[in-house]
Parts: sequence; structure tokens; C-alpha cells
Amino acid sequence: MVSTGDTAPDISATIANGEVEAFELSDHLGDGPVVLAFFPGAFTAPCSSEMVALQEHLGDFQDAGATVLGVSADSALSLNAFREENGLEFDLVSDMGRSAIQGYGLEIDIEDLGLLGVANRAVFVVDDGGEVTYSWVADDPTTEPDYEELLDAVQSA
Repeated sequence: MVSTGDTAPDISATIANGEVEAFELSDHLGDGPVVLAFFPGAFTAPCSSEMVALQEHLGDFQDAGATVLGVSADSALSLNAFREENGLEFDLVSDMGRSAIQGYGLEIDIEDLGLLGVANRAVFVVDDGGEVTYSWVADDPTTEPDYEELLDAVQSA
């Protein structure tokens, strides 16, 4: 599992930003910290709550120069609908191939919901050089991160 001080694995996936486009994490390094918020699945209550909370803090993250990205195994089409339904103004990364989820060591099964090979809820802050300066991984995927702690980490990155 990726932790603070590690080099962030690159992500090569599809991004849902109202359109559907190719995405490389490495293309976003050097423009300020990147917040990677991995979540198990769109349209579930805990994931909707977390993404809406990130949206509510988006101005603070942007003031700190950060780019916020949600990451899940959902399709880009589904993630675009999820963005629209929740009024999200940040992009979501579709990791259907699960390379990022596996690369960050976050793959879990939530059998009760039929979600297999999805991302555990986790947040990483990656600095301009690609180093993880903050990492948080949920013990229980229904738990949300401490958003004030996350903002402090972004401001320190």
C-alpha cells in the first residue's frame, strides 16, 4: 500500500470531466498538489457524501493551488452522471482496469453490495515532484476522511 513519503504510482485511465478523455496523473504534476480521493462506487450514500464534502471544500483546495480528483472503478459515463447529479465541479477518474486501485494497494471487495475489486476509501496528496505527502486509508470504507486535516496537508504540500 502506498504511504506518505512514497513516490505516487502514475495513473493512466479515463477522466470524466463532462466529456470522456484520456488521463495521466503525470500530466498534472508540477501545477500544485494533487488530491486523489479514491472511493468504492458512485451513487452509494457514503461515496456521495464524501464527494459532496470535497465539493463544499473545493474553493479552499483551489486557493491552496490543489487539483482535486475522485478515483473509482466506475465507468466514465457513470461518473459523468454522478458528477452532474451531485453538482461536482472537479474531475473523476475512471479506473475500470483497476491499475491505479491495485497500484495504490486499495483493492477490496464489498460483497454485501456486490462490489468486487473496487477501491477502498482513501485520500492521497501528491506534491509537484510526485511524492505522497499525505495518505489516509479507511479502516471501514463507510468512514470519511477528516477534511480539515486533509486541507492542512494540502496547504503544507
